Amino acid sequence: MFLRFAALVAATFVAAAANAQTVDLATIKCKEFTELPKETVYAITTWLDGYYTDEEDPAVVDLEKLKGKSEKLGAYCAANPRVGLMTAAENVMAR
Repeated sequence: MFLRFAALVAATFVAAAANAQTVDLATIKCKEFTELPKETVYAITTWLDGYYTDEEDPAVVDLEKLKGKSEKLGAYCAANPRVGLMTAAENVMAR
C-alpha cells in the first residue's frame, strides 16, 4: 500500500515538475488554488496534510482521509476564493 502511494506521489511530482511550476503557498489565494491542475492540487494537499500532521503521529497515510480533507479544502476555497491557501488549510486541516 505504501509503495503504491509513494509511486502516486512521485508521479504527481514528476508531472508537476514537467510543467516547471512553482507554487508559493504563502501567497496563493483559494481562487488560484482551485484553478490549478488536478494533479497539482493533489500534490499540494498531500504536502499540506504532512505539514499539519503532528510529529508524534504515526507515519501512516490514510488515502480516504486525505481525499476527504482535499474535498473539504476545495469546498472551503470555493466558498472563500479571496482567502489565502494557508489560512484555508489551517481552518480545514489543522487539528
